[in-house]
Formats: sequence, structure tokens, C-alpha cells
Amino acid sequence: MEPENALHSPARSPDTGGASGWRSGYWFVLALLVVTYVLCAIQDTSNPSPPAFLVQLITVAVVLRVTRAHRRVQRIAWAILAVAGIAAIITSALGTEGQLLDVALSAASMVAFFIAPVAIIRHQVQRRGLDIEALLAATAAYILVGMFFTLVYNLVALLTISPTFGTEVVDSLSSQLFFSFTTLTTTGYGNIVPAAPAVQAIAVAEAITGQLFLITAVARIMRGSRRPAYEPAAVPRAEEQS
Repeated sequence: MEPENALHSPARSPDTGGASGWRSGYWFVLALLVVTYVLCAIQDTSNPSPPAFLVQLITVAVVLRVTRAHRRVQRIAWAILAVAGIAAIITSALGTEGQLLDVALSAASMVAFFIAPVAIIRHQVQRRGLDIEALLAATAAYILVGMFFTLVYNLVALLTISPTFGTEVVDSLSSQLFFSFTTLTTTGYGNIVPAAPAVQAIAVAEAITGQLFLITAVARIMRGSRRPAYEPAAVPRAEEQS
């Protein structure tokens, strides 16, 4: 028979503690997002680059791994990402260009960056408490939302003839990235303004999404400051067992 203190002592979860946040893999997701941001920021046209697309695919694959998605989902995702990655490498090696290819890369990246934050939020909803992993996950999801809307603007720019931000602003992936994050954070410098009504509607949706994300993140932090990251299962009383 086990001693009584062993029955009532909670088992330590491998995911708790400050150091476990760095072992969780979210730091690697953030590193990949930094690389993706830089590759998009140096883009002076609206045409997506295959190297940035490959990094985006790797980011989504790592997110699915870190968030412990179902194995079947991971296998399907890996198969799709592998095919897309090989296609991107071949088109880059052959120097293939064209609007259809640009639209395909932009749409695939947009879908990938929609799945990634959803997977992170789903993973974190199952946890309780505030630790390094929760902060890294919230930061990664927030950046992924900004990247998702960046690719939405990029896809709109590729499918429409009129400039997304008017004739005075170069319609590039760099400007779309800058506008997306200033809208998500509701900074609004005013140097880039959406011209078309459809783009204005997307900008409003992004601003609302950014505010809702911050509200839920603050609520998550407040809840985490009052509860442990993982609550132990309730131990039945002795009289209930008899």
C-alpha cells in the first residue's frame, strides 16, 4: 500500500515550470516567424517568394508538432506540406513565374497561417495557468494572425487590378506586412490607407480581431495568476472508497 502523502501529493506535469516553456518548442516557432517576417519585409513586390513559402510551411509543421495535433492530422498535413514544398523548390529552380503561381503560393500560405494560430489556441485552451509556454504561445499566435492578414491583403492585391493602398504607395509584400501589423495593433500611422472598400472591410475585421485577441489574452493572464498551470485530479476520500 502506498503512503497517504503519496496519494495526496499532486503529480508534477512535464509541461509545468518556467524551463518547460523553452522545451515546449514555441521558441522555435517564434524564431521561424522572425525569419518569415524578414523574408516578407525585404520583398519589394507583391509576388510571394518560394523561400519564404518554404519557411512558412516549416513553421506550420512545427506548430502542429508543438501543439500535439492528432497523428492523423499531422500525417495529412506533412504530406500536403511536402508536396507544396517540393513544388516550390522545383518552380524556384526552374525560374517559373506567373500570376497563377503567385496566387497559388499566396493562397496556400494564407490557409497555412490560418491553421497555425487555431492549433495554438486550441492547445492553450486545454491548459491552465500562466507560465513561459503560455506567453510564448500567445505571442506566436498573435504574430501568426498578423501574418495571416498580410497574406489576405497580398492575395487581394494579386487578384485585383487597382492598387490596394492607392497610387502613392508601392503595392508590395513589405507594405502589406507593415499595414497588417499596424492595423492589428491599432497603431494606425496613417501613411498607408486602404483604397478599395473590400480592403477597408478586411482592415476593420483585422483591427477587431486584434482587440479581441488582446482581451482574451489579458483574461488568460488574469486566470493564470490565480490557478496553477495543471490542477491535480481530485483524490477520493477514504469514506467514499469504503
